[in-house]
Amino acid sequence: MITKRIIPCLDVKGNKVVKGIRFKNHQIVGSIVDLAKKYSNDGADELVFYDISASTEDTIVNKDWVSKIADVVNIPFCVAGGIKSLDDAKTILNLGADKISINTPALDNPQLIKSLSNEFGSQCIVIGMDIKLIEGQGYLFAKTGSEKTAYATNIKAIDWLAQVQDLGAGEVVINAMGQDGVKDGYDIELLKSLEERCFVPMIASGGAGGPRHFIDVFNETNVDGALAASIFHKNEFTVLEIKEALINANINIRI
Repeated sequence: MITKRIIPCLDVKGNKVVKGIRFKNHQIVGSIVDLAKKYSNDGADELVFYDISASTEDTIVNKDWVSKIADVVNIPFCVAGGIKSLDDAKTILNLGADKISINTPALDNPQLIKSLSNEFGSQCIVIGMDIKLIEGQGYLFAKTGSEKTAYATNIKAIDWLAQVQDLGAGEVVINAMGQDGVKDGYDIELLKSLEERCFVPMIASGGAGGPRHFIDVFNETNVDGALAASIFHKNEFTVLEIKEALINANINIRI
């Protein structure tokens, strides 16, 4: 039986962790290094860091904090934000990140996925998919780090999912934009609509409000892990509390 993963997600802007609701009105919630250390100590399985200003401002993740995180955590972590080339990825991985995640750069240049996978191995190439339902169909959005730059593509999520796997992606994060920061549960329907076409680990993102939502997403879909931000940043629940609830629900989790 596969062990499910609980993954705190840290949106980074101006070298601080921030959090918004539905990708808007971001508020500062704390220090990158302090929160990374806390979640690592609390029993997180992995951490994900999204530099939400990097791709919108055509910059790359700030390298200073990446190496500092590597010094204070003992779990895998993934970094995203403006990674557009093999050199960009190599720099981030050499600083200690275990995975890199790309979203807009992959949409702009799908062959980048293949190049990265060939160079570094598919296991460390994650594709972030920011998805919004339009007339019942999931479509990809790009440059979502700011409401001023975010735009809809005409790419259907189901088609993009198939393409990124063909190109060598090793994992996908399905981020339901309408659920982001709302805390009323993961988008089970969206996840179920994609899982039959997904042959790599799939991570649910957007909507976690408490233990029940983690239990539901693991019981009702085949996702391998679940991202959450608000409930951890606001100290509403600890990672350990979520994991204890999952164990009580007979879901295989690492304590």
